Amino acid sequence: MAITEVDRLSAGKYLLLTTFRKDGTPMPSPVWVTRDDDRLLVWTAANSGKVKRIRRDGHVELAPCDVRGTPTGASVTGTAQLLDEVGTATARRLIAKKYPLTGRLLILGSAVRRGARGTVGIAIEPSTNS
Repeated sequence: MAITEVDRLSAGKYLLLTTFRKDGTPMPSPVWVTRDDDRLLVWTAANSGKVKRIRRDGHVELAPCDVRGTPTGASVTGTAQLLDEVGTATARRLIAKKYPLTGRLLILGSAVRRGARGTVGIAIEPSTNS
């Protein structure tokens, strides 16, 4: 079986998620990543810049990276969309599963600090023709 982009991009600990400002300026962010079938899931603060940019335009670039956001592999384009409450709960659950200690602690801390609606899941589908 061939390795897919979802396999490759979800295999590492971090994903470099690049969103774009209105003027086209790229805004890269290293994020935790997990997979849900044929898509990638990330989880972030609902009021973050990347959420605002994805709400405006779901075009993103993706690459595996280290904690500092230094790419460690080839990048591909993709399409991101914000998830509803059920989808966000799925993203939280899968993040906690992939990152058992730190993920659970971060999710708990975020729930206390921001409340249930203070974070949002993002589903990303890498393009097959990048």
